[in-house]
Amino acid sequence: MRIVILGAGQVGSSVAQSLVSEKNDITVVDTDRTCLENLQIRYDLRTVVGNAVLPSTLRDAGIEDADMLIALTKSDQTNLVACKLAHSLFHVPTRIARLRSREYFDRPELLNEDNFAVSYALCPEQVITDYLIKLVDFPEALQVLSFAGGLVALVGLRVYADGLMVGRPLKEMSEHLGDGIEARIAAVYRRDHPITPTGDTVLEEGDEVFVLAAEAHIRRVLVELRRMTKPVRRVIIAGGGNIGLRVAKRLEGRCMVKLIDHNSGRSQFIANQLGNGLVLLGDATDEELLQQEAIDESDLFMALTNDDEDNIMSASLAKNLGCKRVLALINRRVYAELVQGGPIDIAISPALVSIGDLLTRVRRGFVVKVHSLRRGAAEAIELVVHGDPKSSRVVGRRVGELPPIEGAIVAAIVRGSGMDAPDNPSGYEVSAKAERGQVLIAHKEVMIESGDHVIVFCMSKKVVKKVEKLFEVGFHFF
Repeated sequence: MRIVILGAGQVGSSVAQSLVSEKNDITVVDTDRTCLENLQIRYDLRTVVGNAVLPSTLRDAGIEDADMLIALTKSDQTNLVACKLAHSLFHVPTRIARLRSREYFDRPELLNEDNFAVSYALCPEQVITDYLIKLVDFPEALQVLSFAGGLVALVGLRVYADGLMVGRPLKEMSEHLGDGIEARIAAVYRRDHPITPTGDTVLEEGDEVFVLAAEAHIRRVLVELRRMTKPVRRVIIAGGGNIGLRVAKRLEGRCMVKLIDHNSGRSQFIANQLGNGLVLLGDATDEELLQQEAIDESDLFMALTNDDEDNIMSASLAKNLGCKRVLALINRRVYAELVQGGPIDIAISPALVSIGDLLTRVRRGFVVKVHSLRRGAAEAIELVVHGDPKSSRVVGRRVGELPPIEGAIVAAIVRGSGMDAPDNPSGYEVSAKAERGQVLIAHKEVMIESGDHVIVFCMSKKVVKKVEKLFEVGFHFF
């Protein structure tokens, strides 16, 4: 696929890196020549220096032959105009825009083909906010991801010594869970090396595991794997930018929220936006300030500024001063890899959190959800099964009969979810016998039907294309 990406910032660079690895023809446009040169040195892609809203620049980038435009600059106006030009002048089939302002999402008619012609609008700040709120809901987790419209949850967590399953084979987990509750350990990482789990796999203290279950059962499953953490009640947020303010608003009424920002004007604006939250003017790396605000009694500290170093320093300080759990937004992946597991419990790359929605739009039509895992090294994908036994390799086959793909685990199947547009505009068949939203953990004897949503864990991005190939429809298979 030929793709033109506008913007070589953190989000644009991460998207370019991910799409290049999938053998797409990528061109990146930006006004920063140095940034583009660094990208070109590291990846096999083209770059164009220029203004993204000039037709001449877009033409230089090859927009006339492009299958997709992804506008990821920091300016909503630039992204919108670029999409309009791509549609009106160059007839680009798919146009994706990053939009920060909520107002455009509140007025979707502005994005239709008669106006700015945006095929899909992405708000990374909102995606990251939703991600952070999930971590508040599940304080034991390193990552919480949803599939099939929220029917299925995939949770990444660290196994601790007092978990009920530590030192026991995974096949015993079903005995502990009780009737009607099923779960699947989709992957195990031991000392950063992946292990394909089997019934005989024995969990060890310190293992990072990804467990998948129906959303309604996930808390019961987590009890088996590690000690439960008390619900989050006291939160301190460092940084009053778009993400910090969004998170504070979402947590108001359910937690005691304190937000720290160093800018007096911004602090006043936030104070007017919040109802019960306390806004503090100051520096989150100030030890005295954190102590005054009882950091040692706080359940969660969230470093959400735009500065990686400040986030690392403030989160590390908060942990050292006694905060139970700390997380930090860190744009540079190398920083995130260095600090997670040390004083910082969770290091989050904003670009990698938001990239999943973009990857969903780039992938084949039957891929309806993509989540990037382990800093982009692995993926969990949700695919819709189409066709019949003559046109599909998977329809009418049991999970145990599927061609094996090393590093890919079929983890769960959702049947009769009733999900259609927008992720599947053409609709799909659903078994008449299926219970609405039935979640089936993918044992070997489970039969796959047309219309099923199948969730696959890919331990390496290298196997994603093989998985997509397995699920595609074509009359040449038999």
